[in-house]
Amino acid sequence: MPACQVVSRYNFRMSSKWIDQSPSLFAEAEAAERMKAAPLAARMRPRSLDEFAGQKHFLAEGKLLRRLIAADRLGSVIFYGPPGTGKTTLAQLLAGATKCRFQQVNAVTAGVKDLRELLDAARDRLSAGGQRTLLFVDEIHRFNKAQQDVLLPDVEDGGIVLVGATTQNPFFALTSALVSRSRVFEFKPLSREDIKGLLRRAATDESRGLGRYQVRLHDDAVEFLAAVCDGDARRALSALEVGVLSATQRPVEFTKELAEESIQKKAIEYDRSGDAHYDAASALIKSIRGSDPDAAVYWLARMLEAGEDVRFLARRIVISASEDIGNADPQALPLAVAAMQSCEFVGLPECQLPLAQAVTYLACAPKSNAATLAIGAARADVVEGRLLPVPVHLRDRHYGGARRLGHGEGYEYAHDAEGGVAAQDYLGVDKTYYHPVPRGFEAELGRRLEAIREKLRSAKRSNES
Repeated sequence: MPACQVVSRYNFRMSSKWIDQSPSLFAEAEAAERMKAAPLAARMRPRSLDEFAGQKHFLAEGKLLRRLIAADRLGSVIFYGPPGTGKTTLAQLLAGATKCRFQQVNAVTAGVKDLRELLDAARDRLSAGGQRTLLFVDEIHRFNKAQQDVLLPDVEDGGIVLVGATTQNPFFALTSALVSRSRVFEFKPLSREDIKGLLRRAATDESRGLGRYQVRLHDDAVEFLAAVCDGDARRALSALEVGVLSATQRPVEFTKELAEESIQKKAIEYDRSGDAHYDAASALIKSIRGSDPDAAVYWLARMLEAGEDVRFLARRIVISASEDIGNADPQALPLAVAAMQSCEFVGLPECQLPLAQAVTYLACAPKSNAATLAIGAARADVVEGRLLPVPVHLRDRHYGGARRLGHGEGYEYAHDAEGGVAAQDYLGVDKTYYHPVPRGFEAELGRRLEAIREKLRSAKRSNES
């Protein structure tokens, strides 16, 4: 373990001050005892960047973060992603790789005074010995604007290396000033192969893992944990530890049944990249389209319980609101969008409530795919080369020379016309794309549109004659 990490474990808070206590003569022995009591996920944390699992899109050789480390130009960064993907661990490894002093605070408990004291100590350390400080702020989105602004001067002049961790989109959750001065690295859930590798390593490692328990990992148990943990390494390792330590016989037969009991979740046949994923999504959308709220909410529950990405569900619901309901109920799309935004604010498990509200409302709403068919037909005409010139009277005339070309001449301002509809040609050809259905509000639109189209057709007939 890098020295900077050992030192960081002695940081504690007393009388509203952060105390940075240097390691004692017994530090290694004390650290070893703490390591024994730590959960498996903590004991199996990687000790070097090469051991770190996942995030190859920015941490692999030749990728941006590796290049910054190699060039010794690591500035302030924001780690954004779901829990259990290694944000805290990577921050500790970065401190070791860059020979920085590691300091950690949690945005929930730290105030402006605490930050100022940490920043003052970091400046003193840099002036006295040339050592920079890596300040890791967990849940940085919990800082208010004033707290975030306190960090700016030291971030700008390089006095500290700020590593902020957040599960919220930083472009919404953090101030633009702080984001503009930081590089944002988005963490993705670990792949199943990454999770399986971690489980097998933990089961055989005798110094930090569970090797002394003679664990026989069954392949289907590993597959199950890798699937159900949803890319969260901490959750998978915790389930493995519970199963092994609760077993009464040696060697430990870690079966799929034991894995299910350990994670307190029954196996659901579901593959987020396979047929089950697409079949369940198809069933959800077709149940909404078929006006069956009971079936729709069941498929929603099935996907939530299987660990489906909430954002995927929200996107599909928003699409359905326009694709299958459209103008038959104009409230459907705003409600679906509100449900999607609610998911970003509250997260699981509470976001199941706005999702269920949206799904049941959409299922009960009158249905229309008229807008879907209209845009499909219009785009088909464009793709197939039926490109219509803009009628002269509709062309822009707000630039020098436009009037000399006759652009805009003859245009009738609709608001001055009777009923707010001017009898003029807007397309140049007689073509109908939008066909309202006789259901819900779109039935009213259809009646209004028929009168409007008759007035517009009269303009075409006048032009032709």
